[in-house]
Amino acid sequence: MDLQLNGKTALVTGGTRGIGRAIVEAFAAEGANVAFCARDAAEITATETALAGTGVKVEGAVLDVGDGDAVAAWVDAVAGRFGGLDAVVSNVSALAIDDSAESWEACLRVDLMGTVRLMQAAVPHVGRSESPSLVAISSVSGREVDFASGPYATVKSALIAYMAGLAFQLAGTGIRANTVSPGNTYHDGGVWQSMERNSPEMFASSMALNPTGRMGSAQEVADVVVFVSSPRASRMTGANVLADGALSRGIQF
Repeated sequence: MDLQLNGKTALVTGGTRGIGRAIVEAFAAEGANVAFCARDAAEITATETALAGTGVKVEGAVLDVGDGDAVAAWVDAVAGRFGGLDAVVSNVSALAIDDSAESWEACLRVDLMGTVRLMQAAVPHVGRSESPSLVAISSVSGREVDFASGPYATVKSALIAYMAGLAFQLAGTGIRANTVSPGNTYHDGGVWQSMERNSPEMFASSMALNPTGRMGSAQEVADVVVFVSSPRASRMTGANVLADGALSRGIQF
C-alpha cells in the first residue's frame, strides 16, 4: 500500500531512540522528509548519518520539549526550512513513574505540556497541508490501571483526552488528531531491557501478561504511527489506537 507520504514533511519529538527513532526511519522509508529533536547532540548526529542515504531530508535539533518557547521556535524554523509541515508526532516522555513531586512535575512539563505546546505551534503550519495530521504517543498505562499508575499513567490518560478534544475542535479544518498507545515495547537501551537486567522478576511477570508471548518492537509501533499519520488514514481522527498485542483487557467502545 502506498501511504502517499512521498515528498511530505514529518516532525517527530524524541527521534534518536526506541519508538521515536523507528518512527523517523519509517517516515523516511516512505519518502517523507523528517525533522526530529532530542537532547543528545551525538545521538542526533548518529541518526542523521544513519539516514543520510535514504534520499530524503532528515534533520535533527537539540531541544528540551519542556521549554515551550524553544519548541515553538523550532516548529516555526522547521516549517520555514522544509516548506511546511504535514505530520507531527509528539513522542517524548519523561518516563517518570515513581510517585514523587519531581515525577509529577516532569510528566506534566514534558509529556503533557510538551505535547500541548507542540500541537499549538504546529496547527498553523499543518493547517496549510493537504493532508494534515497530529499524533501523540500515549500508552496502555493511560487506558487501564497497572504498575505505572501515578504520574506517568495519569498524564498518558490526559494525552488521550487532549488529542480527542483537539480532533473535535479541528475537525472542520481538516486537521486530524489521534493517539497511538503502545503496550510493552522492547528495544535496545529501553526501559524493558533495563528491567530485564535489574528487576528480572518484574520483567518476567510483565512478559507473562503478553498473550503473544513476547513484547512488541519499536518498528511495530512506528508502522502504526506512520499509517495513522498518512493520507490513507483520512477518516481516522479522535481515535486512540492500541498497538499492544492484546495486552490490555478492556473493551474499547
